[in-house]
Amino acid sequence: MTTNSAPIGFAHRRRRGAELFLLVLALAVGIGAYAAVGLGVDGEVPANLLGYGGWLTALIVAAHVTVRLVAPYADPVLLPVVAALNGLGLAIIHRIDLAVDTGNASRQLVWMSLGVGLFVATLVLIRDHRVLQRYTYTFGLASIVLLLLPMLPGIGNEVNGARIWIRVGPIGFQPGEIAKVLLVLAFASYLVQHRDALALAGRRILFIDLPRGRDLGPILTMWGVSLAILVLQKDLGSSLLFFGLFLVMLYVATERPGWLVVGGLMFLGGAVAAYVFVPHVTQRVDIWLDPFEDRNGDGYQLVQSIYSFSWGGMIGRGLGQGMLTLGSGDNVHLRVPEAHNDFIMAVIGEELGLTAVMAVLLMYGLIVERALRAALIARDGFGKLVATGLGTVIAIQVFVVTGGVTRLVPLTGLTTPFLSAGGSSLVANWVIIALLLRISDHARRPAPAVASPTGELDQMNTQIVKVVPR
Repeated sequence: MTTNSAPIGFAHRRRRGAELFLLVLALAVGIGAYAAVGLGVDGEVPANLLGYGGWLTALIVAAHVTVRLVAPYADPVLLPVVAALNGLGLAIIHRIDLAVDTGNASRQLVWMSLGVGLFVATLVLIRDHRVLQRYTYTFGLASIVLLLLPMLPGIGNEVNGARIWIRVGPIGFQPGEIAKVLLVLAFASYLVQHRDALALAGRRILFIDLPRGRDLGPILTMWGVSLAILVLQKDLGSSLLFFGLFLVMLYVATERPGWLVVGGLMFLGGAVAAYVFVPHVTQRVDIWLDPFEDRNGDGYQLVQSIYSFSWGGMIGRGLGQGMLTLGSGDNVHLRVPEAHNDFIMAVIGEELGLTAVMAVLLMYGLIVERALRAALIARDGFGKLVATGLGTVIAIQVFVVTGGVTRLVPLTGLTTPFLSAGGSSLVANWVIIALLLRISDHARRPAPAVASPTGELDQMNTQIVKVVPR
C-alpha cells in the first residue's frame, strides 16, 4: 500500500552539512588529481590549476546551494559521489590530452557546466516528481523520435560503425542519452497504471507463474525496438540497455519472476539471432572470445586494454606515468584509440591501479544503492519505479562498460557515466541525479501532521513499504 509519511524510525534530518563536508573531499579528489597529472607529466603543478579549481568549485557549490534551497531533505551522498567521479574523469581526460592534444578536457568542462545548469533547472522547475506521471505517452513518443533522429539523412552521423549521433554544424549529440531518461519516466508511468493486469499469473511451469499471453504486448514491443536499434543503428549497448531497463522495471512493478524467465528467453533468442545474422554483433563476440587472434586488427584495442590493467597492477604507475601513446614526433597516437571514451577505465587501471578501479566501482555502487534507498522510502509507486529505473540505467551502463574493457562481456560502445568524454552522456546523467535527489527529498521530507480522532496532532507512522506496494 502507499503511505503519506516516512517509515517508523526514519529521522527527518536535512544532512546538508554532511553533504558539504563530503563535497570538500570530492573537490580534493578532482583538483588533486588534476594537479597530480601536471606533476606526473611536466614535473610541475599546472599553470591553470587556480582557474580550473575555482571553476570546478563554483559549479559544485552552485549545485549544493540549489539542493540546500529547493531540496533540503534530499540524499546527502549522491551529489558528493558524482562530484568526485566527474572531477576524476576531467583529470584523466586532461591526462590523455597532454599525451595527444584533442581538446577533450576543455570541452568536457563546458559540458559539465551545461550539465550542472540542467541539474539546477531540473530541481528548481520540478518541485514534485509526481507531475511527470501525467505525460506517459508524451515521454514515450519523444523518446522514440529521439531514437529515430540518427536515421534521418543530413543530420544522422555514423561514428565507429554505430549510427547513434546527430550533427548540426559543429555540434554532435547522442539523442539516445536523453531518450533513456524519458523512457524511464514513460515506463514508470505506464507500469503504475497497468501493474495489476501485468501481475496476473498465467500457466504455472516448474513452480514459476508465467505471464498471460495477452499481456506480452509491452515486452514484445520493447524486444522489437531493441532489435531494431541493434540492426539499424548497430548500437549493441543501447539495445541491451533499453531492453534490460524495461525488464527490470517490469519485474519490480509486478514482482513476478515469470517476467524474468520470459525476458531472459527472449534476450537469449535475440542474442543468438543477432550473432548469426548481424555482422557487427558477430565481430564483437568474436573479439570477446579471442581478442589475441587478431591482436593487431579488430582485437587491438581490447588487447591493449588488458595490457593496461596488467601493467597497472594494484597501485598503478602513477598519474602521468603510464604509457598512453605510441610513435614519435608527428606520428604520436594513443595506444588505446578510445581511451577517453569507452576505455577510460583502462587508463585508470594503468595509472592508478586495481585499487582505484575498485574505488570507482564502489562509488558507482553507492549511486545505485542510494537510488534504491530512495525507491524503498518513496511514498508513491511512480517515484519508486522512477528511482529504480534510474539506478538500473547507471548499473547496466557501468556493468557492460567495465565488463567490456576487462573482457567479461563483449564490447558494447556505451560510455562510463561521469568519467568518459561525451557531452550528451554527461548532461543526461546530471539530470538523472537531479531526479533522484528530487524523489529522495520528497520521500525524506516530514509528512504534514494530521488530526487524530481525539483532536491531538500526531505524525502518521507506517511500516517500511516494499519497493512497489500492492
